[in-house]
Amino acid sequence: MRSIIRGTGGYLPANLVTNQKLSETVDTSDEWIVQRTGIRQRFIAADDEVTSDLGTHAAREALARANLSIDDIDIIIVATTTPDMTYPAAATIVQQKLGMHHGFAFDVQAVCSGFVYAIAIADSHLKNGLGKRALVIGAETNSRILDWTDRTTCVLFGDGAGAVVLELADESDRGILATSLRSDGQFWNKLYVDGGPSSTQTVGHVRMEGREVFKHAVGMISDVVYNTLDQSGLTVADIDWFVPHQANKRIIDGVGHKLNLDPEKVVVTVDKHANTSAASVPLALNTAVTDGRIKPGDLVMIEAMGGGFTWGASLIRW
Repeated sequence: MRSIIRGTGGYLPANLVTNQKLSETVDTSDEWIVQRTGIRQRFIAADDEVTSDLGTHAAREALARANLSIDDIDIIIVATTTPDMTYPAAATIVQQKLGMHHGFAFDVQAVCSGFVYAIAIADSHLKNGLGKRALVIGAETNSRILDWTDRTTCVLFGDGAGAVVLELADESDRGILATSLRSDGQFWNKLYVDGGPSSTQTVGHVRMEGREVFKHAVGMISDVVYNTLDQSGLTVADIDWFVPHQANKRIIDGVGHKLNLDPEKVVVTVDKHANTSAASVPLALNTAVTDGRIKPGDLVMIEAMGGGFTWGASLIRW
């Protein structure tokens, strides 16, 4: 029995902010941002739009693509760092907005690695008999925790949501084949938000030591990718599509080079929506599925790294 992906969905807010538009209020330029990150634009949630709204939109699209209704779902997991409120979990709000009154819902907080963690948790719950199908969502309103005067961080992030429907099926050659998850709290202060209910009683803003993050990212990500491949007895050459966390084009290129991956096999969407944290991997997956790149039978590797540090990878046969 394996957890297979039945459908994908994505959602980006209506407000598109290009680098040029951002440079009107922030001391930066399109050339500066593109050269260092590969980002050309991002989407910002409307004032009356919250994380659960974004997640609900993505979930509805994933359900439609899977030809399922919310009545067919047993579990909802939302990976997010920016929930609507401290509690309840954003997943329960999504559950309410979708009209689901059965099963269970909860959030996962592993920052940019959240979706990979959530996929692993959903896979485990399904295999342990807690449900037949799970809706796994990555959703963020990063714009609410940015310091818009700090050009080293505010240019990097955007808002959005992505979702997949996982279904437990009697399949030996499809679905989630292997997953590796890691964390190391000694690096927590390299990428963090300087606020919280227990410390400052405020939301806080994103703070990052960019060079330190980059220094560790390539090696850590490569390590979990190789570990995941080893578990399944496969190699980098077997990968059809590499779908990385969309944080920075330089990091994506660095990992691809270290793995000796053909650049044509790497799905890159960071230029279109910037770093959407836990939403970036499912958004990239949805893009590659809807444009026809990812097809049934393809071997897909997803990976992410985020604050904590947390990082992980999952190998999926489509």
